[in-house]
Amino acid sequence: MKPYVPDKLPLKNIDWAKHVSAIGQAHNVLGVYDGMLQSIVNPILFLSPLTTREAVLSSQMEGIKATLDDVLSYDADPSETIEESKYEDIMEVISYRNTLVYATKQLKTHPLSLDFIKELHAILLDSVRGQSKSPGEFRTRQNYIGRPGSSIREAIFIPPSPANVMPSLDSLEEYIHFDEKDILVQMAIIKAQFQYIHPFLDGNGRISRLLIPLFLFAKKSLSSPMFFLSPYLESNREAYHRNLQAVPEKKDWDAWISFFLQAVIKQAESSISTIRDIQLLYEKVKVKIPKITNSSFAMNATDALFAAPVLTNASFMANTGISKHSAIRIINRLNEYGLLDELREPKGRRAAIYQFKELCEIIK
Repeated sequence: MKPYVPDKLPLKNIDWAKHVSAIGQAHNVLGVYDGMLQSIVNPILFLSPLTTREAVLSSQMEGIKATLDDVLSYDADPSETIEESKYEDIMEVISYRNTLVYATKQLKTHPLSLDFIKELHAILLDSVRGQSKSPGEFRTRQNYIGRPGSSIREAIFIPPSPANVMPSLDSLEEYIHFDEKDILVQMAIIKAQFQYIHPFLDGNGRISRLLIPLFLFAKKSLSSPMFFLSPYLESNREAYHRNLQAVPEKKDWDAWISFFLQAVIKQAESSISTIRDIQLLYEKVKVKIPKITNSSFAMNATDALFAAPVLTNASFMANTGISKHSAIRIINRLNEYGLLDELREPKGRRAAIYQFKELCEIIK
């Protein structure tokens, strides 16, 4: 198998008529989703658990085993002693989340460029395992995709040769700023082309999935970069890889574009349902918590629970700015009334961990 030579962009062989219906449907449902985002005062904070879920799922697609519970519990109590392999997995997920948070802030004033993508990659690989994978640098040696332990002769896919990496990336960067007939089809092509180029020694899949909300936000198709495809891609992993491979194997871009548009439709519908459930829960809880706690800090407490639904007394105090005495009293009251569940009992210096179960069930 020879190194793959990426198709020149923009593509000349797209069957646009085949995608008209899906394009229209995808834009409609994405528009409804974005309308919901705009109705939220601070979507990045309010939906931060969904950002963590995205970081977990996108990382799991690369073999990282940390779960959402693992990461949320670590957020609540970073001092807890955990085994090294689990800790490294959690750090990988947190690096992904940090990359998304950084990108969200920077995109307001910076264009989506190759230099910007390198910055994101450096943050993504800012972990113990990533230090040896040239973080923030495009590769200068041949890589390949295959089963663990396999040689390049047994590769499933061999990305472009090192000499062809920068020309392919320069072409992709031009295409990012090209006025394509449709933005969602353009996004499908960008996501796939980046993955085919495989410009980094590690983290290519995660960066390619990260590009989806960033591109849509940069093109003003989303009011905030809070649209994540990983839940759909993870639950349809076989079809995802099959259609992604349809281009290098059969030059079938239309199969990939059709799959991607369906992914946008289904994930947008699912995200609408999730956000609606979160909003309904918020409306219920913001009335309930003041009655339970009889505290002037009730709204601070409510917002903190939605931003960080797994907590300790210390993390709750840090997220709300509430004094220790008031924070403990509020948490105890919420626990007594069943709004919080105790995930871990206190023991010695080890703090109790609580879970806002209704929200966690929605997110999962």
